[in-house]
Amino acid sequence: MKRLILTADDFGASVEVNDAVERAHREGVLTAASLMVSGAAAHDAVARAREMPSLRVGLHLVLVDGKPVLPARAVPDLVDGQGYFRTDMARAGAAMFFLPKVRAQLAAEIEAQFEAFAATGLKLDHVNAHKHFHLHPTIAALMVKTGRAHRVRGARVPLEPQAILQRIEAHRAPGVVALTTPFARALRARFRRAGIAAPDQVFGLAWSGAMTPQRLKGLIEHLPEGLSEIYLHPATGAYPGSAPGYAYGEELRALTDPDMPGLIAAHDIRLGGFCDFPVQ
Repeated sequence: MKRLILTADDFGASVEVNDAVERAHREGVLTAASLMVSGAAAHDAVARAREMPSLRVGLHLVLVDGKPVLPARAVPDLVDGQGYFRTDMARAGAAMFFLPKVRAQLAAEIEAQFEAFAATGLKLDHVNAHKHFHLHPTIAALMVKTGRAHRVRGARVPLEPQAILQRIEAHRAPGVVALTTPFARALRARFRRAGIAAPDQVFGLAWSGAMTPQRLKGLIEHLPEGLSEIYLHPATGAYPGSAPGYAYGEELRALTDPDMPGLIAAHDIRLGGFCDFPVQ
């Protein structure tokens, strides 16, 4: 059976993102969104989500390139002088792994973000991390521990089948794929042992910010059996903090393409969120 979750990341980052998420769900095929609880437009995102009960909403943990939920004084080793998370993921990751005081601050911030999501009253469908920082073993362990306590249903694992991409267009896997694959496989096993659903395959890494209608159609046409997640970054335009070069409008156009529902039906694909599919 082919089961598919179509997720929009960065829900709550801006009104432009929130507008696109609402349009993509109401007028298109988007089934889920990952909420940045400390995002500039998080309150607006929550208000919209409450009016769209069929949209499955999860937590997009932000531990890099953003602001913490806790006051900066509570997580001094995670933030810079302006109170933002440090952007050097390698140095930050090393500190999280080796320094007990940094791990304690990290645990407190992750718990705070889960609590902030719980305070919205929305049902927690899934959890993932901005820039896939949950590949870090310390973050992964804390995500599992805290996620289980909050009854999270599913979690993303960045394992993208390169052969599928090659069927759609000429593609060469970057070196980072070989580097991260062992960590991603271990992460999937960790989630599943904890009773947290993890997709069999995830798409959106190679074409992050460039998921055109043609590429999304190609993925639908070549979707493997099992549980898949395709994640995108739709927005109605650029916004403070948006990624340079991302084709936000194209990704929104892909999700609202009028041909997409028929294509999904023709390939006998069932859509939903993690809570719609039982743990295998």
